[in-house]
Amino acid sequence: MFKISGGWLLALLAGLPMYVSMGLAVLAFLWLGGFPVTMLPQKMAGSVNSFPLVAAPLFILMGNILGAARLTDRIVDFASAIIGWVRGGYAHASVLSSMIFAGMVGSAVADAAGSGAIEIRAMKKAGYKPETAASITAAAATIGPIIPPSLPMVIYGVSADVSVGRLFMAGVVPGVLMGVTLMIMVAFVARAHGMARQPFGGWMNVARSFARGFFALMTPVVILGGMFSGIFTPTEAAAVACLYALFLGFVVYRTLHWRQLGPILVETAETTGVVLVLVMAAGALGWCLSIARVPQMLTPLITSTFDGPLTFLLMANLLMLVVGCFMEGLAAMLILIPILVPAAVSYGIDPVQFGVIMVLNLIIGTITPPVGVVLFVVMRIAELSFETMARAILPWLVPLLVVLQAISMWPPLTLWLPRLVMG
Repeated sequence: MFKISGGWLLALLAGLPMYVSMGLAVLAFLWLGGFPVTMLPQKMAGSVNSFPLVAAPLFILMGNILGAARLTDRIVDFASAIIGWVRGGYAHASVLSSMIFAGMVGSAVADAAGSGAIEIRAMKKAGYKPETAASITAAAATIGPIIPPSLPMVIYGVSADVSVGRLFMAGVVPGVLMGVTLMIMVAFVARAHGMARQPFGGWMNVARSFARGFFALMTPVVILGGMFSGIFTPTEAAAVACLYALFLGFVVYRTLHWRQLGPILVETAETTGVVLVLVMAAGALGWCLSIARVPQMLTPLITSTFDGPLTFLLMANLLMLVVGCFMEGLAAMLILIPILVPAAVSYGIDPVQFGVIMVLNLIIGTITPPVGVVLFVVMRIAELSFETMARAILPWLVPLLVVLQAISMWPPLTLWLPRLVMG
């Protein structure tokens, strides 16, 4: 254990990237333990030899195709037509469009970057303060990785050996709850700030916006309907989603051009490379931890320290929230899975429930300073300073933390739908 933690700490203090520091920690463990160092590439390659992991680059590709095809414009227009006429309507529309977009891409950063510019521009034009518009957009973007499809849940499922399909279904109810609680918050803020109502465009306007965005709005239906009905697996759903996105871009809306495919594939390869190198390094590190019996040593220590599952979940939530503030979400997840998941299972906590809890904790970290990546995205769009953005986001953490507390204390919120569909 000291061989791993020592090498890892030294590499981090030297300012090396996370995957490099994990790889060096594995090398130190192998060398000092008398193992052949050639085991490092073997264990790294073995950690990505997983069929469910194929879904990761496919969902990344789908998100890039949808973004290049500019389908977010149609989704935001539809959401604004439905709910944009109430007090704080553009803010409500921002949350609703994020919920729809979550069923297409499953990434907080993609949501903030894709629909954020449109939503923030519309809210600023309607008289919203820039920091209010940006903070609402950032908070709503966290719904992306909770409602399926979800890249973090694919990574958790592969690393923790948990059904990705069950994880996807477990995220539906919490994702909807996040949207509802954010809308309740918007209602209070709109009344307190005296936000004006916008005129209702009429049901014909709603029908026209729905017709313009119909095929784009059907993307979550195709993905989730196919998985829930058993027509295809989550991995196959990612491939189907890519084909459907190409069909929309080239045939239906004709907003894609063949020249764009090259940059789309390059961007997908770059993002996939970052994700997979983390998974490979974490897989090798996880093997070292298991050989050193770190989980076997830490699990009894944790279970003897906390007298029940609720106390453990409180500790785990606090730990993950703090870690998420200072570390990129996927890296933090890969580090914490081998430590926290065995302890959660020992308390009788379903690993599917714990997976949703872990993903939500670390996604909240994307909108908390000092390294909240979504904050950096929206502050550039809204042209705000980081200090202003960091202060403005704080009230919007409250509804997300309420949902986190609810799914931690009441397992049916995450487990009811997977059990209903899959038994």
